Amino acid sequence: MKEGKKRILLAEDDENLGLLLTEYLQLKNYDTDLYKDGEKALKGFKNNHYDICILDVMMPLMDGFALAKEIRIINPAMPILFLTAKSMKEDVLEGFTIGADDYMTKPFSIEELLMRIEAILRRTLNDPTAAGQDTFQIGNYHFEVTKQVLTLGDSSRRLTTKETELLKHLCINKNAVLDRNFALKAIWIDDSYFNARSMDVYITKLRKYLSEDPNVEIINVRGKGFKLLSQT
Repeated sequence: MKEGKKRILLAEDDENLGLLLTEYLQLKNYDTDLYKDGEKALKGFKNNHYDICILDVMMPLMDGFALAKEIRIINPAMPILFLTAKSMKEDVLEGFTIGADDYMTKPFSIEELLMRIEAILRRTLNDPTAAGQDTFQIGNYHFEVTKQVLTLGDSSRRLTTKETELLKHLCINKNAVLDRNFALKAIWIDDSYFNARSMDVYITKLRKYLSEDPNVEIINVRGKGFKLLSQT
């Protein structure tokens, strides 16, 4: 990771839980700013630099999903972890569709929260080029890992961190199978049901991003994983 303290935006309307998490994270050497509703959190995000956002889903004035969408407009690559009292699959999948890096269902272990924060920051703050190649040609598309940008002609799209990681793994294995379980453990840490569904959402997004070149395709390889097909 980069040197120095990492800064966390924590949006949580439960005062007791918010203060407990803030105190714990500060003891673990994270600068943490607590906001008690979505509107205050959005204002804080606009006025400060953060390395990760932890958002409660159910908040007054602006819920966590709406807040995440606003954050994604400002910074598409900002890591986001949702805290939710909801356990419905649809709610979790909505969070991943927005672009969440992870989620935790209340009640949760505060030590596990710390582990997940550290795992996300390792993925997002480490040098993206450490594992090798930094740029890829995918048909008519040009993909820059460090910048998290996918370019076609004069049009560029900024990718989220997870989109970048998944597309990079597909590029490294271009025209070969990217093992599903390997990708889950490399990017999502574990291969739980919700993480597997999250990866499916991201695959769908990447297919849409690459759809303007008919010679580029991401296919499912039944029982194995995914394959990025491209002649270049």
